[in-house]
Amino acid sequence: MFAAYAARIDKDQPLDGLEVGDRPEPAVPDRWTTVDVRAASLNHHDLWSLRGVGLGEDSLPMILGCDAAGVDADGNEVVIHAVIGASGHGVGPREPRTLLTEKYQGTFAERVAVPQWNVLPKPKELSFEEAACLPTAWLTAYRMLFTNAGVRPGDSVLVQGAGGGVATAAIVLGAAAGLRVFATSRHEEKRQRALELGAEGAVETGARLPHRVDAVLETVGAATWSHSLKSLKPGGTVVISGATSGPNPPATELNRVFFLELKVVGSTMGSKEELASLLEFCAAKGVRPVIDSTLPLDRAREGFAKMAEGDLFGKVVLTV
Repeated sequence: MFAAYAARIDKDQPLDGLEVGDRPEPAVPDRWTTVDVRAASLNHHDLWSLRGVGLGEDSLPMILGCDAAGVDADGNEVVIHAVIGASGHGVGPREPRTLLTEKYQGTFAERVAVPQWNVLPKPKELSFEEAACLPTAWLTAYRMLFTNAGVRPGDSVLVQGAGGGVATAAIVLGAAAGLRVFATSRHEEKRQRALELGAEGAVETGARLPHRVDAVLETVGAATWSHSLKSLKPGGTVVISGATSGPNPPATELNRVFFLELKVVGSTMGSKEELASLLEFCAAKGVRPVIDSTLPLDRAREGFAKMAEGDLFGKVVLTV
């Protein structure tokens, strides 16, 4: 079957390890199923995999891709939950959880095998392309907002780095849920897009907000850490799910954290139940993922390059 896969690890030039071509059909263990992929979306996780983060040389070649929507062996339109082993279903109770592409082959292929437990019905209101955007970036944003930030309608939230998949999802979901959303970006075009998606305000990275916020969603890391802390109300929460600019800010500013009683919460992906709720929310409220571009699978390299350069707003989707 045709696939896009990591053939080599290259920390400095990750795209040099990406290849497209034929790979073996997936093995299907007991209590697993196959899904014929119709659409799959890119995440920064795929780029980090090519750098060897979470993926070792001994696991190569590895088909990349965490997210997909398609048709299962019984002809049902489905969405794949990308966290394998979180419940023990299909792998045994002692196996630690992993994302697709860390231990098991991923979704950038004509077919993928996953535990039956990891398959959810695709709402008819969502296209395959839209549904394929949800299981990683949009699920991460959903958990950050509604589980870990603990915000309610009327509360204010700052989303750092408008344009990325998680940040874009947070703007759309937050606005749809009645939050007062503010966003930052270095680029005027992305700030304008954030406003069009429902943000109340959008400012340059590091600029002063109209007022302090109840929560900050942080995926940028070192470059925006200080601004995130300064933007919080006393008792506010910063939720971190990534650090694309690096994990080590120049100063941790612990005095600000303890003096203002700020909460710092880590967040990774989300549960199958949260994904089911996200799918229902999008279907019922007319919320749709922001798609930057859609490419056929044989142009995967083009999509990876677009993501690596940061030249996007929303998700890059590969169709099969």
